[in-house]
Amino acid sequence: MTRTNKSKKGITENILQFPSNRSKKLKKVLVAGGAGFLGSHLCELLLATDHDVICVDDLSTGRVENINHLFDLPNFAFRRHDVRSTLNVKVDAIFNFASPASPPAYQADPIGTLFTNIIGARNLLELARRRDATIVQASTSEVYGDPLVSPQREDYHGNVSPIGPRACYDEGKRCAETQFFDFHRLFGLKIKVARIFNTYGPRMRPDDGRVVSNFIVQALRNEPITIYGSGLQTRSFCYVDDLIGGFLKFLNTSPDVTGPINLGNPTELTMIDLAERIIRLTNSKSPIVHQLAAVDDPQRRRPDISLAAAQLGWRPYVDIEDGLLSTIAYFDRILRHAAANN
Repeated sequence: MTRTNKSKKGITENILQFPSNRSKKLKKVLVAGGAGFLGSHLCELLLATDHDVICVDDLSTGRVENINHLFDLPNFAFRRHDVRSTLNVKVDAIFNFASPASPPAYQADPIGTLFTNIIGARNLLELARRRDATIVQASTSEVYGDPLVSPQREDYHGNVSPIGPRACYDEGKRCAETQFFDFHRLFGLKIKVARIFNTYGPRMRPDDGRVVSNFIVQALRNEPITIYGSGLQTRSFCYVDDLIGGFLKFLNTSPDVTGPINLGNPTELTMIDLAERIIRLTNSKSPIVHQLAAVDDPQRRRPDISLAAAQLGWRPYVDIEDGLLSTIAYFDRILRHAAANN
């Protein structure tokens, strides 16, 4: 399965058109959580734009197979490390993607998730301060909780439960943002905070627990597609190439552009619509079944990206069906390989 020309154009505009560093010393960038779904794509993009990359991951949810193809590159290094412990390396920039991001993963160890987002952020901020490095936080639309306004703008303070089963992630990310802006105000640290809305694409885990991976795996297996609640709740899905291109554009902005900035696709889909699209694109025989709604599940999720457009010159280009076809092809290969080895 291949993407359309429209999608290829978008990927080029969002990812490849950056100033080359070939004529000067390569910028050394640390990617915490670099073996994860998003972090591994970021490592690839940074290497493609002539950066030295140090990938740091404790492999609790990240996977070595996501970065295996990078190990032979001379400007790539991997270090297994938990960011809840201090780190001392020479870097010019830091991306903090170090946190479980799917509900099953972060709810499996809620205290660990909370501490990764709070203590891990603190350790990376201290490293950035020692090295006078720019640091970019991968925050989340979960800071808006179950929003009472739509679309969500960056000045909306959210509707978050501090005691629910999702709070370890939501409040951990909110506390990380607080630390980022306190370090900026107190020490003049060069920070950038991006709030990620639902993102999908190759390298998601089959057991990830998020809706796109769940629906695709169920559809490919012709199993019932499980929708929690009415299915009228909405999400806005951004293809991974678009999102990661936005992060690199953010890194390359002037120090006064700190965010928070929403990064996501403003096209809003219901869960029923998403399920029906995936059934059609996979030629699946899966029925749709409904189960009880999840606790604290947001009913609407849609970013206002006017700030990203104005300050980064960024918007998503990849059409939802093109992105789904690419993701379906990835999961089809993964499932066939697993079946062949059983």
